Amino acid sequence: MLIYDSVSTLKGVGEKTREQLENMGIHTLLDLLLYFPRGYDTYRNADEMYLNGMDKIRIEAEVTKISKPFRTRTGKTMATIWFNTEFGALKATYFNMPYITSQYKIGETYQLKGKFEKKNKFIESINPIQNRDTEEIVPVYSLEGKVTGTLIKKLVRQILEKVHINENFPEDILKHEDLIDLDSAVRNLHFPQDEELLSKSLKRMKFQEMFAYSLKIMISRSRRQEEERGIRFSMSPRLKLLKESIPFDMTNAQNRVIREILLDQKKSAPMNRLLQGDVGSGKTIVALVALFNVLENGYQAAFMAPTEILAKQHFLEAEKLLAPFGVAVRLLTGSTKKKARDEIMVQLKEGKPLLMVGTHALIEEKVQFEKLGMIITDEQHRFGVNQRAKLINKNQMSEVLVMSATPIPRTMALTIYSDLDLSVIDELPRGRKEIKTVLMDHAKRTACYKKVLDEVQKGRQAYIVTPLIDLDEESDLNSVMGLLDELSKGTLKGIPMAYLHGKMTSKEKEQVMESFKAGEIKVLISTTVIEVGINVPNASMMVIENAERFGLAQLHQLRGRVGRGEYQSYCIMIAQMKSQSTRERLEIMVKSNDGFYIAEEDLKQRGTGQLFGVHQSGHSGLMLSDLASDYELFLKANAYARTVYLGNTEEDQRMKDQFLHKLSQNLNYICLN
Repeated sequence: MLIYDSVSTLKGVGEKTREQLENMGIHTLLDLLLYFPRGYDTYRNADEMYLNGMDKIRIEAEVTKISKPFRTRTGKTMATIWFNTEFGALKATYFNMPYITSQYKIGETYQLKGKFEKKNKFIESINPIQNRDTEEIVPVYSLEGKVTGTLIKKLVRQILEKVHINENFPEDILKHEDLIDLDSAVRNLHFPQDEELLSKSLKRMKFQEMFAYSLKIMISRSRRQEEERGIRFSMSPRLKLLKESIPFDMTNAQNRVIREILLDQKKSAPMNRLLQGDVGSGKTIVALVALFNVLENGYQAAFMAPTEILAKQHFLEAEKLLAPFGVAVRLLTGSTKKKARDEIMVQLKEGKPLLMVGTHALIEEKVQFEKLGMIITDEQHRFGVNQRAKLINKNQMSEVLVMSATPIPRTMALTIYSDLDLSVIDELPRGRKEIKTVLMDHAKRTACYKKVLDEVQKGRQAYIVTPLIDLDEESDLNSVMGLLDELSKGTLKGIPMAYLHGKMTSKEKEQVMESFKAGEIKVLISTTVIEVGINVPNASMMVIENAERFGLAQLHQLRGRVGRGEYQSYCIMIAQMKSQSTRERLEIMVKSNDGFYIAEEDLKQRGTGQLFGVHQSGHSGLMLSDLASDYELFLKANAYARTVYLGNTEEDQRMKDQFLHKLSQNLNYICLN
């Protein structure tokens, strides 16, 4: 068995299955071995103490009654099956699974798995399923199409029965870092013998992955500095006039960062810089100054945003500031009309100095930049690695600036993004009022919405953010549609309201946001789609329902949607605080408006990650590791990679050659920022 053989060589993989596996990125046997579970389920054997609605257990149950499925008032189907267990009667409720009743027979006994809760005279469970797993710890894979977890396990077993995975780290580093061997790690990630071995296997593979990631960064930086030739831009004499035309005083931090970027533009090596700035710190104006200088040198430039709403916002800002200087600014998104699009294509092909603002429409094959001098991506973590790579490969030598409002502690950013030069805007514009943040228990919601009404009656607007889109009978979380129904009949009756969520089309979202910006809509109920970049100065109120469900960085991003105008703004977090640790975590938001402090505290709170919180292909390109939660381990892997990269011993050379050979085969597909 050769590890680079096609998956079609495995028993049970026909033409259709091969196609489906390849759609999931699984082409070879090695791809399959490295297709690690995204998480694990552990099921305890049934016991009275685990009937708490939280622990996952297995339970023997005999069917006593099956009710016909019916439709609920929200349009869902609901079916009920009654069982008898050693702990008493069990009522199992199934939502949107009308077929479930045909899978059970009265009088038959089944082993069920799920969460069960003892309530009064009987036990209740929602959507329990029949248990067919033999493992104590059950791997859960990301699946597509008709590929099942059972199939993945069967195929991985076939490979593991016939191969041994050779070790590629020396014995001394394994001992020094307390790492298990590679063969055991791979086997136990797919089929964990116990929790301790799973934990050790995760540690080993994360170390391996972060070691390779660090080497990749080191090659990238040295290539950029030694081999690549960028464009030397001269400083436009009109830069001074542009800065004078900005209708407000820029902060010292903004001026410092502009100097750093302009100095980069003067160098022959291409710029590769990360610009970090808290919500509302003024990154866009910095970007526009940098882009202006590129256009003054006769080049084209691209400014890419993750959503149409944000792209349009940047376009309007760019036009307002740069059009008086004769700069041609164009907008390209999915909804740009064909005539305007064709006109843009011609101008780009002719090499006309244009500032192109847009969404991922900028990276379509048809969009050909003739003379691309600079690329800026806003909220860079929201673009997939492949999307950024496509844009950068339009012109390998362009200046690259990536901007992010997601604060990462400086020391961490310097390590994680060590192939990038780092600029930080660590100062907010003068005169900006601090957003007053309040944490409220779920029981006090009425008082919160009276405050919203009060602000709306003063002429202000409000956002209400909630985790779910639709009302869900089986959840205690609030939803967009549920809140709209509740508030339009209750406290906010008669107030113009609208909703926004990810399942709406771009055009629908655009229309709602335009109405909200224009002040026609007073209260916007939304999921986290409003998290990035939307600027409505009249919005003074942010309510976050079920705040306990969001991370601190995300809460801080959401809060940043208000406080953008002259009015005192408020953020009210409504939470179900079932534990002291939840309260303490959310109190950090009340204490501080500083995104970098919040990021540091978030890191301390989360520690070194959750054993069962495995990431499948995160935006960093890492499959298992999370650079924030596994930071301590990353520092060790990074230090070891540096030793190997700079080392001269035979062992170092062997490892470097082996890893670099593998990486160089893929470097064309890797976006190195």
